[in-house]
Amino acid sequence: MTDSPTRQRRLSLARVRALPSWSVLAAGTLVGGLLGGAYGLLTPTTYTATSYVVAVPTSKSTPDAARGFAQAYGRVATQLAVLGDAQVWAGVPVRTLQDSVRAATSPDAPMVALSATSSQPGRAVDMANAVSRALTQHAEHTRGSTQVRLVQFSRAVRPSEPTSASPGVTALVGASAGGLLGGLALLARPRRAGRDDEAVPAASVPGPATAADAHGQR
Repeated sequence: MTDSPTRQRRLSLARVRALPSWSVLAAGTLVGGLLGGAYGLLTPTTYTATSYVVAVPTSKSTPDAARGFAQAYGRVATQLAVLGDAQVWAGVPVRTLQDSVRAATSPDAPMVALSATSSQPGRAVDMANAVSRALTQHAEHTRGSTQVRLVQFSRAVRPSEPTSASPGVTALVGASAGGLLGGLALLARPRRAGRDDEAVPAASVPGPATAADAHGQR
């Protein structure tokens, strides 16, 4: 006669509870490391190139105005009005530029950083420089009203190393996460019944002495 499902579950839980504590941590670390390493191997390598443009005030403007317009140009750098012109020089669709190009500004300097990410180093350089060129031309068309020029400060250069994490790094991250989850599972695991969990017999309390006993002790 086969065991019932309830009995099988109880036996499985009993086997899990009987495992030593270090085995849960080791299993979590091993599985996490394998998954992290596989993620690093399967994820395409990416490269990032960055171009910089700076806002320069004219004789009718001030440095504070240049910093303010640099913030504004950083917001419009990834808009369709700029990327539509940049796609011609980058040689990629606008959709690719929208997904790959990011703009960053600084509150202390009138500068805009344009970073492009791609699986090909040369394409990342072309996209960053293309967006930088399109943004400076867009600013040139409005210089009469803004009194601020946008000039290229530094062209993007070909990256020598990828910016994506290597399989070794992802394996270490996965192993750390797996060990952490294993520790949490160990804390949540029910404790095994032992001698410490057994009921401790209550201490006996002596009954009151009878009158005859009290008389005999005098």
